[in-house]
Amino acid sequence: MPTTSVADNKNKCLVCDAELVYYTEPRKMTCMLCGREFDSNVECTNGHFICDECHSRNAVDFTLAYCANTKSRNPIEIIQYLMNQPSVHMHGPEHHVMVGASLLAAYHNCGGDIDLDKALPEMKRRGCQVPGGACGFWGCCGAGVSAGMFVSIITKSTPLTAEPWGLSNLMTSRCLAAIGAEGGPQCCKRDSFIAIREAVAFVNEHFGIQMELPDKIRCTFSPLNSQCKGAACPFNYVRTSKLRM
Repeated sequence: MPTTSVADNKNKCLVCDAELVYYTEPRKMTCMLCGREFDSNVECTNGHFICDECHSRNAVDFTLAYCANTKSRNPIEIIQYLMNQPSVHMHGPEHHVMVGASLLAAYHNCGGDIDLDKALPEMKRRGCQVPGGACGFWGCCGAGVSAGMFVSIITKSTPLTAEPWGLSNLMTSRCLAAIGAEGGPQCCKRDSFIAIREAVAFVNEHFGIQMELPDKIRCTFSPLNSQCKGAACPFNYVRTSKLRM
């Protein structure tokens, strides 16, 4: 069974707003919304648990619809718009789809040769398989994995291809190295920005397509994140108002 997570915009329980408790070993838990049983490492202090599918359902559907229609060439602009939607939580597995979908949309709008109508559902299928908490429990942040999925999709990579297989793994490793260098604790916003920034540079280097990025990536979600690193974060609003990225 999949390991799952639950968090709202304040990184608290979606049911009762209580604090979350993380366990080093998974336990049997029943989702409060769909009633299915899962192995999970996290529940709130009142024993509530919500599975990844229920947690991210509305956010993922909105992500695909928006990315299919946006004309933006800037994946940071795209994902920041998505992050500001009510259905998107401060932390959550929806980011594992949002990163790759934002990159697919921007890549397509910059002239990338892909069938976006087919690529986005595939991004959803793959991204939804990465559970919440993979950053801490697997040692591979889902935002970085999502960027690798993006490259895998645009290159039509399979386990038997040569260069596409290599490029996909290089993309993921590059993102994870940059994300890991920043250190924890988790922040789905910070890690998504890092993954997209690395992917934009990677695509320019390997495919000759230049997606747009803002001069400065500024995060406005700090008040919603009880574990925010503040000025230690490269995207801290006050810090980026003074320093050029």
